[in-house]
Amino acid sequence: MTFTFQGATVYLPDQIVETTVTVADGVIAEIGGPVQGDVIDARGLILAPALIDVHGDAFERQLMPRPNVFFPMDAAVIDTDRQLASNGIATAYHAITLGWEPGLRDVVRGREMMEAIQRLAPRLMVENRIQLRWETFAFEALETIEWALGAPLTPSLAFNDHTSMTMRAYDVPIQDREFEFSPDFKIASLDDDRMRQRTAKKADRSGISEDAYLKLLGEVWDRRSDVPQTIAKVATLGRKVGAPMLSHDDTKPETRNYFRDLGAQTAEFPMVIEAAQAARDSGDTIIFGSPNAARGGSHIGSLGAGDMVEAGLCDALASDYFYPAMLSAVARLDAEKRADRLEIWSLVSGGAAKAMALTDRGDITPGKRADLVLVDWPDGQAPAIQGTWVAGRCAYRGIPLG
Repeated sequence: MTFTFQGATVYLPDQIVETTVTVADGVIAEIGGPVQGDVIDARGLILAPALIDVHGDAFERQLMPRPNVFFPMDAAVIDTDRQLASNGIATAYHAITLGWEPGLRDVVRGREMMEAIQRLAPRLMVENRIQLRWETFAFEALETIEWALGAPLTPSLAFNDHTSMTMRAYDVPIQDREFEFSPDFKIASLDDDRMRQRTAKKADRSGISEDAYLKLLGEVWDRRSDVPQTIAKVATLGRKVGAPMLSHDDTKPETRNYFRDLGAQTAEFPMVIEAAQAARDSGDTIIFGSPNAARGGSHIGSLGAGDMVEAGLCDALASDYFYPAMLSAVARLDAEKRADRLEIWSLVSGGAAKAMALTDRGDITPGKRADLVLVDWPDGQAPAIQGTWVAGRCAYRGIPLG
């Protein structure tokens, strides 16, 4: 199938220009040539590389729309996929937590979702990929991780440690905690009312009582001495298949260095400037959350994504917990003049493709996969997606009333 976008303002890698873009057999065939095949009238619209989401967990709303009210998995996956398409996201890495908590984020439910995505793939509109969001104290996840890395899911692998984060001393802000395996890491007592306050929402999410959650947390914390060797084992599995690997919420250069040495060359949501700078100094990829950029700051008081973009310390923006945030982040960063528009757009396309080693997509270049979006973006107004194409196939088309 051959078709040509005509009249659009096109975001090329090095310039923004009104030109034609022809797609043939799922790839970008020609830029600036004559009209070929069917014509898509794109006058007044922007044609840009489609969005690539390297970390998104908004699917959890479809899985559990109310606390501990679970929806059928297939319906949740299909609805999530349609949300992705309408938000211009052609490639999505679902950050599926493989943790020790029961309920929404346990290993069994995570594997069920991965199996559903595999099974439903022929019916889905966009490319649904997986981020194995592994909680490093969840030893019960190892079998599923090994299965996923060997399955046709092409996952990335993120090392998360919310257990140590929970167990940090009460007088240590989350951004100031030491490297989790440092002898200087200060530990809180479980036998303290403040721990009950700290874990109340986690217990609710897990569907168990606060007492049961604290008991389980204590049992899991007893695994601490075995965590480093388990991390090393999982990292070996990731390196063996060439999976992109990431560390999550780094607060010290020591943390970034530890995971880089294991092959994790991406810092996902570093919390302090020292960790972000350590990543940049070593040539690592740095990812921040789009909601952070769209809202003008972190909701937990960490680094501001806009500041990091302006400082050259951000390579990609992820949807994190809200798919529309990616386009909203682009709009706010552009309005604030944090960088030029092509550089900003690359944060949700080319930069994200590079972070995940997706060499076949991410920019409008002949020979690249035709993952494209048509965007309505009047001056001074919010942008909106009018069309999403995945490998030349129309995944979403929205024609406004006006």
